[in-house]
Amino acid sequence: MEIGNLAPDFALMGSDGKEHKLTDYRGKKVILYFYPKDNTPGCTTEACDFRDNINQINNLNAVVLGISKDNLSSHNKFIEKFNLPFVLLSDEDKVVCDLYDVIKEKNMYGKKVLGIERSTFIIDENGKLIKEFRKVKVKGHIEEVLSSL
Repeated sequence: MEIGNLAPDFALMGSDGKEHKLTDYRGKKVILYFYPKDNTPGCTTEACDFRDNINQINNLNAVVLGISKDNLSSHNKFIEKFNLPFVLLSDEDKVVCDLYDVIKEKNMYGKKVLGIERSTFIIDENGKLIKEFRKVKVKGHIEEVLSSL
């Protein structure tokens, strides 16, 4: 994946019960963010930062799509608990995670495990990748995303 190239298309089920394809969003910018797990501190902060800035995001002709390996039931509880105004997509089989190369070896309590490395991709109205953020630190990330839009 390179900046300026078409972002890999995909089809995943969303928290709204519908299938979502990246190509469905042509004509809008897409903030595609991958996060490790629903209802964990960093992921909650990140989701709430997107929620709290949703009007500005919408005004910039952009949509937010979050992806994790959690199932739709988990996503729906997360959305309900924090009143998230955007769709979360379930990638239980890690197909899209692999497409975007976000599965990395992590150190959890001294044990090496494979998991999602927090990453955000900004895709333009024509489906081209215009910005990527890897190894995202949640604090200050929303400002980076907004300035990239």
